[in-house]
Amino acid sequence: MSDTLIHTEPEPSALRDAEEAEAARIGEFAEQLVGMLGAATTLLTIELGRRFGLYRALHERGPLNPVELAEATGIAPRYAREWLEQQAAAGILHAETAAPAADARPFTLPGHHVPGLVEELHPGHAAPAASVLAGVALAFPAVVADFPHGRGVAFDAYGAELRHGLGALNRPGFHHAMRDWVGALPDRAAALDRGGVVLDAGCGTGWSSVALAAAFPRARVVGVDLDEASIDEARGHAAVAGVADRVRFLVGDAGETATVRAAAEAVDAPAGFDLVTVFEALHDMGRPAAALAAFREALADGGALLVADERVGEAFQADADPVERMLYAMSVLHCLPATTAESAADANGTVLRAPTLRRWASEAGYDGVEVLGIENPFWRFYRIG
Repeated sequence: MSDTLIHTEPEPSALRDAEEAEAARIGEFAEQLVGMLGAATTLLTIELGRRFGLYRALHERGPLNPVELAEATGIAPRYAREWLEQQAAAGILHAETAAPAADARPFTLPGHHVPGLVEELHPGHAAPAASVLAGVALAFPAVVADFPHGRGVAFDAYGAELRHGLGALNRPGFHHAMRDWVGALPDRAAALDRGGVVLDAGCGTGWSSVALAAAFPRARVVGVDLDEASIDEARGHAAVAGVADRVRFLVGDAGETATVRAAAEAVDAPAGFDLVTVFEALHDMGRPAAALAAFREALADGGALLVADERVGEAFQADADPVERMLYAMSVLHCLPATTAESAADANGTVLRAPTLRRWASEAGYDGVEVLGIENPFWRFYRIG
């Protein structure tokens, strides 16, 4: 037998098959990128519809043609026509294609799209996601400038768009489910029914605080947030909801002991808080373990924390589900830069995994963390203390 190895070249057909398969993969990825562009730009056109009341006009007065929509909302007629056609092309509106002229063509908002686009308290109201994207886009140049340095991008760089978008996205859940969420801690719900006191840490524009007061008519609530514009709007929301007599708001770092003490004074709670709530805010705190420690010190006897944060896997996996992919993108573009600007001590980003939360709670002196059996597609709920 010869010691010489015999090398054979692949058959031409095999090479062609491999090249065609590689070309197909390249093409599929290119199509994926273009599809991402289409989805992102369509979201921004939805933001136009939200901001100028175009969907509401179509819902309340429709069907409307471009001229009628322009007259009803004050937008330019030519823009109205292009927007309507684009929305129909995207499958959001229905167009009467038999119309003789483009400016006379009527467009209708389908009934099953009304909750998502118009009804602000409906559980399916997801259109504020467009405002979130608009806010992220607003701050994108600042994120680009900071990427070589890692100093962070201040929350207010994301504008009212992000502030309003996040608040509006979470508002239906607060409005409809707050009683059930707190009810997963039966002893704490009973305490609030008796007139207990709640610290709502990282309250944003205050919809969570308002919902707590509405769900527990004898409770007192104090909401705390670093963002002054958010707190200004929160006070207005409480006034409109008729709960301003039981809800106070403070500008400050909810994770600082001095701020927590000031919050207790604001609602006359010398014995401490019966409940501390942190809704989708712990991952944005620059010193989360210290914040949890400050909350622990401020609890009344029997008090506890209700923390809601992202429903993600226990550990990183590259083949993440669509929700975790979105959360990672938000982390890169918003949560991590904004938290880093506040404090880089332990900037976590959006993707807060249960083991990380347990570590923070242990460092803060808690005995354990209980994952609550609350069904929610986006959030996981924890009892601490």
